[in-house]
Amino acid sequence: MLNRIMLFLLVVLTVRECVADEPAPRWIGYTQMQTNLPGGRHPNVRTMRSMAVLSDGTSRRPVAAELVTEPDTWTQFAGWSPDGGTAIVGLGWQNPENAAWEEEHQTFRMTPGNWKLDTFLIDFASGEAFNVTGVDRVSDYNSGVFYWPKDADHLGFTALIDGNSHPFKMDRDGRNKVDLTSGADEFTYGFSSSPDGSRIAYHKNYQIYLANSDGSDAVRIETGQPFNFAPTWSPDGAWVLFVAGEHYNCHPHVVRADGTGLRKLADRGGYRGVTEFLDVPDFHGGSSDVPVWSNDGKSIYYDALVGEAVELHEVTLDGEVRQLTHSGAGSTHYHPSPSPDGAWLLYGSKRDGVRQLFVRRLSDGRETQLTDNKLGEGSMWAHWGK
Repeated sequence: MLNRIMLFLLVVLTVRECVADEPAPRWIGYTQMQTNLPGGRHPNVRTMRSMAVLSDGTSRRPVAAELVTEPDTWTQFAGWSPDGGTAIVGLGWQNPENAAWEEEHQTFRMTPGNWKLDTFLIDFASGEAFNVTGVDRVSDYNSGVFYWPKDADHLGFTALIDGNSHPFKMDRDGRNKVDLTSGADEFTYGFSSSPDGSRIAYHKNYQIYLANSDGSDAVRIETGQPFNFAPTWSPDGAWVLFVAGEHYNCHPHVVRADGTGLRKLADRGGYRGVTEFLDVPDFHGGSSDVPVWSNDGKSIYYDALVGEAVELHEVTLDGEVRQLTHSGAGSTHYHPSPSPDGAWLLYGSKRDGVRQLFVRRLSDGRETQLTDNKLGEGSMWAHWGK
């Protein structure tokens, strides 16, 4: 009897230690939508709504629902402030007649009066919304808002002007918008800032450029590849990660911040690098699925095709690859994102035809499902909060 009591006490103490070691759940922002409505992109895209859920799968709730006041309007969760107190949410609208034209011609027509996208800062506690790109407007299509690192006074974003995309810097109140590639007529995208805020990276005509934070002294990274996409800085600012190769056949590469040391880290095994977010024909072909840095900058998470499944992988800067998931044929993983403490990996996964969000504890592979979507529903574009 004494031995049983001692064993019981040991189990209780072990459980208490595990609970004590478990960190408090963090908020995760994401976008919820229908995926199988007939008619192509727009009937499904206009169902998008920004949402939030705790990382233990509890307390799911809508974010900025009051912004959707007109037909053919949607919201999309786009990020958080550094302290987690403010959500970044895009509010989009498209003229349904223009959407029908796009379906017929299988291409976008983002002209004034047909499309509009603004980005709002949402106080997460009160729900108060501020249209930061609507102040001193420079474009009808403004996306990619982020808080400038190490700079309490500025934000970055991307604006579509005369059919070309331009990176901008602006004050936190939306004023003093500055075009960082002023005068350029090439399409510029994939805009990000270094961790210390002193430099920027972007791709222009699918070539990678590094520049000072004001856009000066831009240097092209010569990869010898026609398609270079989505540069992001390592947490220490020493490296820049991007994909390079042919369109739909490109792979994780890194280069040092001074433009030297270019090398390919891993191969995606035939994975096209986009994940389909609709179950109906999509003329755009899905959502880009790009590699991301670990929070300590020592490795990179990415997706690659293994057999008949798209699996999560981790690769170190030395090129050592580890496969994280082992799924059934037809399963796909997408949009990996490490938690701020580096202990968890957030990602989407399509299993049995449904796109759900999951978090995986990296120490032991324990997986927690965050969403409970039914067939014809999907969750996409998830972002860690605080």
